[in-house]
Amino acid sequence: MLSLLGTGIAAQTKGARIGEVFPRIEPEPKAVEYAQKAINGGYSWINLAEISLWASDAASAINAKGGRPAYMEQIFAAVKELRSTPELPQAERERADFILSFLHQNFLKTYSRNQTRIDTLLNTGSYNCVSSAVLYMIFAMSLDLDVSGVMTKDHAFALVYSGGESIDVETTNPWGFDPGNRREFHDQFGKLTGFAYVPSRNYRDRALISPIELVSLILSNRISELESGRRFAEAVPLAVDRAALLAYSPKTNGIRGADSPAPFFEDPRRDMMNRIFNYGAFLLNTGKEEDCLRWAAFAAPRYPDDTRWQEFTMAAANNRIQKLVESGQISMAREFLVWQKASISPANYTTLDSLLTDTELAHSASTILDGDEGDRVLAAIEQAKRSKLINDKRAAELITFTVQKTAAILSAAPRRNWLASIDYIEKAIARFGPNQDLEHSLRNYQTNRAKDFHNRFAAAWNTKNYQEAERIITEGLSEFPNNKLLLADKKFLE
Repeated sequence: MLSLLGTGIAAQTKGARIGEVFPRIEPEPKAVEYAQKAINGGYSWINLAEISLWASDAASAINAKGGRPAYMEQIFAAVKELRSTPELPQAERERADFILSFLHQNFLKTYSRNQTRIDTLLNTGSYNCVSSAVLYMIFAMSLDLDVSGVMTKDHAFALVYSGGESIDVETTNPWGFDPGNRREFHDQFGKLTGFAYVPSRNYRDRALISPIELVSLILSNRISELESGRRFAEAVPLAVDRAALLAYSPKTNGIRGADSPAPFFEDPRRDMMNRIFNYGAFLLNTGKEEDCLRWAAFAAPRYPDDTRWQEFTMAAANNRIQKLVESGQISMAREFLVWQKASISPANYTTLDSLLTDTELAHSASTILDGDEGDRVLAAIEQAKRSKLINDKRAAELITFTVQKTAAILSAAPRRNWLASIDYIEKAIARFGPNQDLEHSLRNYQTNRAKDFHNRFAAAWNTKNYQEAERIITEGLSEFPNNKLLLADKKFLE
């Protein structure tokens, strides 16, 4: 499998790091070559043997020079032995049964649930339902039997046509030919010595698949095993090859006896796209947002799917922007969004622009240092509202916060310029309309300024500067004629 990943193509997208390699997304030449055989007359048993070894990643078995490759030589030798066996029945049904026994005597030794590769089966005798069914199908076709595959949700086996009937062959069991029928054993004198019985499974759902589709399950099982181990990059090339292999193959609903497509045999291209997006999701879930976007730029032109790619790029861009914002790099977040504009749909760009604009405005409001900055933020909020990047409610919230923040800065120590804060809030209310929060803030600043008059009055009175005390209280009442504290001071003065 690592050899497949080693043929990956370096990303050519803008900003890709040197040495960065994505999974291969072009099918291997062999996949295309084998697919063409579906057009050029279909598959012989030799073709299927070669393809099954290729699908098993036994590259040396099909590319060796100077003679037949080792695994193919092993299969050819076994076929030759099978054909020359004196006990080989002439009748199709009995011959099909004999092949299953032959395989279990010579090849199928140990059942292993995930062992789907033909080269491993030939080497070690370890097999599962797919690898054993594929090998059975190859041997059956070599003896001119008509054979197909059968798959269920979690199982696969072979099916032989003979004498107008179709016979199940549970290849994982040496007595799995036509399960449900008792198989008797006799000694050399014809005496019954025992029997074997394999119950017929009552599959709720089963579907016929073509021989090449059965072989393709080798790739499917390898893909599932890789993704179970979170090796998503290695699964992508296999899915690409499988889709290419089945590009011209007979569809499942074209197989004899199948009225509709196999419910468990997912469309190869759709399955490939799922693997491509699974790899992207893996990048996203491991925090590699920029790699996600490069992957989209790399793979989407070759395998377009506007809806899914937009969902993917939107998620990656949003996560990246969020990270930059959380680290305080808001200007970099804006630069990043602008850079991604060409790869994001207008609607998605507007969504991200709105979210980032809101963040920028809130940040700008929280860092105001003087009245001029406050005015600039208020103008930016109004502009964002006009551009529909923020709604009226959010604009009102930001305006309130900005005015309150600016007012707090204007009256901050040591200046304590309550009048500047009062003036700023009053102008804001006149400009933006009634606002309970701002009116409450205004009353607080007015109270503080009135207290300021009171304290100055008291200081003048205590130093017996009665004329200054009177001037101060008169000035204060001219601003706040109904202030109880100042009215009490005036009464005291009188």
